Amino acid sequence: MELLAVQLKQEELCTVKDLALQHDVSERTITRDLQLMREQGLPIDADRGRGGGVRLDRNWGVGRMNLAYPEAVDLLISIAVSEQMDSPMFLASLGSVRRQLVASFSPEKRHKVNRLKSRILIGSTASTYVQRTINAPPKDVVQALHQAFIDQVTLTIGYKREDGASSERRIEPHYLMLNYPVWYVISFDHLRNAPRTFRCDRILTAEMTGDHFRLLPKEEFQETLDKNGLLI
Repeated sequence: MELLAVQLKQEELCTVKDLALQHDVSERTITRDLQLMREQGLPIDADRGRGGGVRLDRNWGVGRMNLAYPEAVDLLISIAVSEQMDSPMFLASLGSVRRQLVASFSPEKRHKVNRLKSRILIGSTASTYVQRTINAPPKDVVQALHQAFIDQVTLTIGYKREDGASSERRIEPHYLMLNYPVWYVISFDHLRNAPRTFRCDRILTAEMTGDHFRLLPKEEFQETLDKNGLLI
């Protein structure tokens, strides 16, 4: 019903028949869902007659967005990344949004979010050559890397090097770095027993081990950043 509510708010008018076709359900199911939404207090208007349909009052929901804590953290970190990139377009209200999100956190959660933000580094824009070689990493890899980064848990990854050779590594994802539009994970590599940098879109597989690691300072990774030509 959540997707249905979003659609009804965005569209001018939707007929029950069209909604049923779009959601691959029966008209009876759509009619039942609409009634349930009304009973939950959603202001759904209906226009009768030829060409009529249903829609959700567009003023509904303004100021009522409820985010789960992980969603709020992701949004806050995304705002921080956008601000650090210093793009002037469409970012005028980001500061206000960030302050409202931060105000909704407890002091403990606020400290945790600030610590996460400090582990995300913004570097220079990637070269044209690098940008031409980007491939979107698998969704399950992104999810595993995301969770391991937040929870400070080691990962077992399958990694494809620039020369095409593949290897399995066990890494600690200490920092993430954006050389727009390419993301890198700044890690401690257990195979090499040393800091290493991995391009996120070259990670073929990723699985959390359950083993936690202690965060190392950025200075510990400066040599590998310099070696890979990554600038902070």
